[in-house]
Amino acid sequence: MFGKSGLAKLSIQGLFKCRDVAQLAERRSPKPKVGGSRPSVPATDSGVGHRKQKRMSNHPVETVNDSGDKLKVGLAVFAVVAAIVGFYLLSGKPTYVRAGALVLGLLVAVAVFWTSTHGKDFINFAREAIRETKKVVWPTRKEAGQITLIVFAFVLVMAIFLWGADKMLQFLLYDLILGWKK
Repeated sequence: MFGKSGLAKLSIQGLFKCRDVAQLAERRSPKPKVGGSRPSVPATDSGVGHRKQKRMSNHPVETVNDSGDKLKVGLAVFAVVAAIVGFYLLSGKPTYVRAGALVLGLLVAVAVFWTSTHGKDFINFAREAIRETKKVVWPTRKEAGQITLIVFAFVLVMAIFLWGADKMLQFLLYDLILGWKK
């Protein structure tokens, strides 16, 4: 039933052992002589009931969810909410007072968030994004114009093609097949 692939050689007992998917896949390769289909070191089976030890990454795991950081983020959210509520509570005051209260509350929120770990990560992300955009080779004005013309020409050709295909299908369906003439 399985041919010469080797899958038929697996016994029922072997299927119930703790086998990795890669180990099962290596035995049923249709081309066993092809490089990569048989590993140079075969997979080992630890047997039934034995636990396999998984290797973890060598990268250190950082925990950034300490209570101080959560408190800073909570205070920043509270400052934003207080700024918005203050803006609406000061509805009887002049507009510049209301806007000033809103801006002041948002600045306090940004300052508090900036000192948190998430804020520092955002600063690093922004710096790296700016560094990456400096590496981009931007097209010249002439190249940008040429690319724009190519896009417009492609859109025009595609629109004409789709219009023609629609009219052809309309003619075939309504006039020839269904016989509904206008």
